[in-house]
Amino acid sequence: MKGKRSAVKEKLVVAIMTIITLPILLPYLWLLLNSLAKGVYWGLIPQRFTLENWSFLWRKVKIGANVFPSVWPIVGNTVLLAGGITVLVVLIASLTGYALSRINFTGKSFLLKSTIFLHAFPGVALLIAMYFVLQKLGLIDTLLGVILVKVALELPMATWIIKGFFDNIPLDTEWAAYLDGCNRFQAWWKVILPQMKTGLAAIAIFSFISGWSEFIYVYTFIYSPANYTLAVYLKNLIGDFRMLNYNLLCATGLFYMIPVILFFVFSQKTLMQISFGGLKE
Repeated sequence: MKGKRSAVKEKLVVAIMTIITLPILLPYLWLLLNSLAKGVYWGLIPQRFTLENWSFLWRKVKIGANVFPSVWPIVGNTVLLAGGITVLVVLIASLTGYALSRINFTGKSFLLKSTIFLHAFPGVALLIAMYFVLQKLGLIDTLLGVILVKVALELPMATWIIKGFFDNIPLDTEWAAYLDGCNRFQAWWKVILPQMKTGLAAIAIFSFISGWSEFIYVYTFIYSPANYTLAVYLKNLIGDFRMLNYNLLCATGLFYMIPVILFFVFSQKTLMQISFGGLKE
């Protein structure tokens, strides 16, 4: 009887979770069907399957009088933006987190607390100030300018997370490295970082997704089409609502989502092992 009750309870939980999940999954299903169809009945039933909506992958898109550039240089810009943000955030956060965890200095407690405040502060509120700073540095209309802005905004949370991983590594491990002849940098690089792969992967994932999905700073600081990213490309496809091609828009949106979906699928195990400030036992 207990076994039957357990099975019924499990099926009931699955049914409830399925019902809850459906409203979330239906928009993605609609996106997929519209990207592969010429039109749909009742919003979900395809009239005719076609790959014409994906033609932006091999030729320029023309909507009315507007001709959009090839998507692949734009994909390259997006990868460069997301990759640059990820590399810099992981490198700087791992150095800063180590210093906050291992080195005692005046103002350490204040600095650590301020990282949370800085992350909570809305970066959009500094949009005008950041524009003038980048203008003075000659970084307006460059991907480097956007990368530096995003790195500055992502670092507080990344530093706070990675510090927790450093705190969980026993000092004895580090002292053993010193006894073996390592200096502080060698101990950090060869002994400590290899034990923090989960933490490094976590902040790398968060940073990449943040960079890949960035729109407002690219749209504000970049005005040359040669430096556009996929987020701006997708926005420009909307253009005049009277000429909006929903099927093309769905295909482009789905293409834009693919790396994020793959990133999430392959990093699920890593993310499930994370608790804020350390590793789950």
